[in-house]
Amino acid sequence: MKLLVAILFLLLDPVPSGKAFLNQLQQRDSILIADQLEYGFTLEGVKDGTQLFLPDFSSVSNDTLALVRDWRIDTLKTNRKTGVRDIQASIVIAPFEAGEYHLPPLFARRVVDGQSDTLEFEAQQMTVTTIQIDTATFVLHDIKGQIRYPVTFAELLPWLLGGLGVTCLAVLGFILLRNARRRREEAGKPKDPPYVVALRKLDRYRGDKYWAADRQKAFYSGVTDTLKEYIDARFGVDAPEMTTVELFDALKGEKEITPESYQALRELFERADFVKFAKMVVSDEENATVLPVAVKFVTDTYQTEENVL
Repeated sequence: MKLLVAILFLLLDPVPSGKAFLNQLQQRDSILIADQLEYGFTLEGVKDGTQLFLPDFSSVSNDTLALVRDWRIDTLKTNRKTGVRDIQASIVIAPFEAGEYHLPPLFARRVVDGQSDTLEFEAQQMTVTTIQIDTATFVLHDIKGQIRYPVTFAELLPWLLGGLGVTCLAVLGFILLRNARRRREEAGKPKDPPYVVALRKLDRYRGDKYWAADRQKAFYSGVTDTLKEYIDARFGVDAPEMTTVELFDALKGEKEITPESYQALRELFERADFVKFAKMVVSDEENATVLPVAVKFVTDTYQTEENVL
């Protein structure tokens, strides 16, 4: 369907054809100031190819009666066989002053198959009122203060997360600064010689509380690991990465180690391997010899080092 809409002033003699409709867009029992109303007409049986020329209502718009929306044509129903339609054309207006309004009549020029006629739709009237105030019971009240709504968790969440993030950064910065200060302090302090470090660690394993069957593995591991660290620092042998066989092959020929110390230390390491890997349980008599052998080895090689220096 080709439907042409043009905005014109119609000067032809009108032909009465129905009554315009006036519908409130707000559902009220009366029309109030600033209410919007749809003002228009309906045509039934409009053939395909019909042209409609509608009047210009922009000149009607003023401070009292405003044109909110210009003409719009909607199809209400269509006959699919014949193509005939029922249409509705309307504008939207809004009054801004109370009183009686006599709306202008609606005209439409219709052209069908080269034939032209003019349709007139009877104008509507409307009464616009304001909100009535009961002056008999009206009581003047003070201006109310600003409404304060309670703060929600969703509003607090960004602040809480931000505060938590700042706190975490502050704690992390404090830890980093403290560790850096400790490293500087430790770097400035003279390091203890290897034998002092070894003897201090061996001293932690004094007492028969480490000789219980379920604690012997930790006991022998602690003692032998301490001795390996000492051997590494004292003789330059990568003892922590060596097996017992590799370690004592590397220590052969060391002049600072007497044959007696070498043999006693080897027996200690071999016994420790049985405890750690074969789950052997050693007697208290043998456990009692562990620390003396380890301490003697450290002190003997330390004294040898001092004599050489």
